[in-house]
Amino acid sequence: MTTPIEQIPVKTIDGKSTTLGDYAGKVRLVVNVASKCGLTPQYTALEAVYRKYKGRGLEILAFPANEFGAQEPGTEAEIKEFCSTNYDVSFPLFAKIVVKGEGKHPLYAKLTSEQPAAKILPGSDFREKLAGYGIPVSPPDEVLWNFEKFLVDRQGNVIDRFGPDVPPDAELVVSALERALA
Repeated sequence: MTTPIEQIPVKTIDGKSTTLGDYAGKVRLVVNVASKCGLTPQYTALEAVYRKYKGRGLEILAFPANEFGAQEPGTEAEIKEFCSTNYDVSFPLFAKIVVKGEGKHPLYAKLTSEQPAAKILPGSDFREKLAGYGIPVSPPDEVLWNFEKFLVDRQGNVIDRFGPDVPPDAELVVSALERALA
């Protein structure tokens, strides 16, 4: 039997040990983030979505990761300051973790095993763009890049997954959030 998502240990950006159990009963959007990525401006939409739906039970849980082009080189303190200063982030930030490959955090092992394929926008060529830049592309069941999003329902089930280039305020994500929050 696998460990329920609520019991997987994680650390907050401030180094406090916790679990996703602190957010049990909430709908959670789990996102691997980075400060120096072309997709970093998604922080603006993440914050807007968080402020819109927090009162209905949404939590956005951001996990900095440095596997993709070393685009999250900072310390936890630097990441926290960056998010606060540049994007006024008020949703929970966590300590940097590994989201793919060797040393993958158990949280991301669980997320990717329960939702092995990400939904993408029609006509998206993000995977091909990465390959075109000579960037090794992860298999479809691995996280492709920064800002991939996983939707976890109130019971702790991983119910959806969205590709990195799907903005958090895209209809594809918003409609899934609305269903999960209903």
